[in-house]
Amino acid sequence: MKRNAFFDNARVLLIFLVVFGHMLQPFIDGSRGLHTLYMWIYTFHMPAFILLSGFFAKGSGDKGYIMKLAQKLLLPYLIFQILYTLFYFLLGRESWQAGIFDPQWSLWFLFSLFSWHMLLILFKKMPIGVGITLSVAVGLVVGYFGDIGHTFSLSRTFVFFPFFLIGYWLTEKQILQVKRKSVKVTSLVIMAGLAAALYYAPDFNSGWLLASKSYGDLGMEDYGGLARLSVYITAAIMVTSILAWVPTKNLGWVTSLGGRTLYVYLLHGFFIQFFRQADLFEVNNVVDLLGIAGLSAIIVIVLSSRPILGIWQPLIEGKATIIKNTLREI
Repeated sequence: MKRNAFFDNARVLLIFLVVFGHMLQPFIDGSRGLHTLYMWIYTFHMPAFILLSGFFAKGSGDKGYIMKLAQKLLLPYLIFQILYTLFYFLLGRESWQAGIFDPQWSLWFLFSLFSWHMLLILFKKMPIGVGITLSVAVGLVVGYFGDIGHTFSLSRTFVFFPFFLIGYWLTEKQILQVKRKSVKVTSLVIMAGLAAALYYAPDFNSGWLLASKSYGDLGMEDYGGLARLSVYITAAIMVTSILAWVPTKNLGWVTSLGGRTLYVYLLHGFFIQFFRQADLFEVNNVVDLLGIAGLSAIIVIVLSSRPILGIWQPLIEGKATIIKNTLREI
């Protein structure tokens, strides 16, 4: 698929928000403002990332696709599951012991992404409306089963799959409809309104946005389906609102980072977990918040740099073309 600057810009923004959200998390309990910002980001950043992942899954089902997908997603998952386990052990984390199918921290995304591609083989054979409706229904129902949780990333796989499926069916022209002026103006009201609602509802459980817990664990056994449906609707509206403001122009080196987000996603956890364990930062004012944002941007840039890509490419992509090309140039 020919690269479109809009999609690369979107992925750069979203991976920055992933890192920034993880940097913010330790400080949200002590500040209503930080809690609001954190929750606001989490209403859309993973659904948007997953929707874009589905959009770029158009070739799903081609000959040899599953084996290539396993090499691209499951092999890095296994490698980084071991690496993060060792890293947590060195940090002295009590939670370092995890089974191979109990994803360490953010690695759930790789396992779920593979599963979404597998589900797509079945769902893309259905009429669009039927498939999307069924995927939403499954996402609502799984919350009633307490055994479907973090293991195998099952809960997140089912809950977030509708966004992946919608992304698969969307065309580039349809997605770019969000750039209409009416959508952009309306989005400002929506984003501000949601921020205000989250600010005045500080007890809203972030577990609804993380999608890894059952309704029983979230304290809403009877009406959890309705609550999750409202979260789905909110996420869809927020994804539209955020994408409306993503630049369509090529921003040079910034846009180029959009093709390297997997490296940032897999590697930033080493920084985040070290910072948390060492308790290096505090966020007490706007200057501190801007500092955390700046550090998040630096992490994205560094982990997208050619030296980092060259070092980690053998483990993440199973090849060493960057190193080989560099050696030829010397």
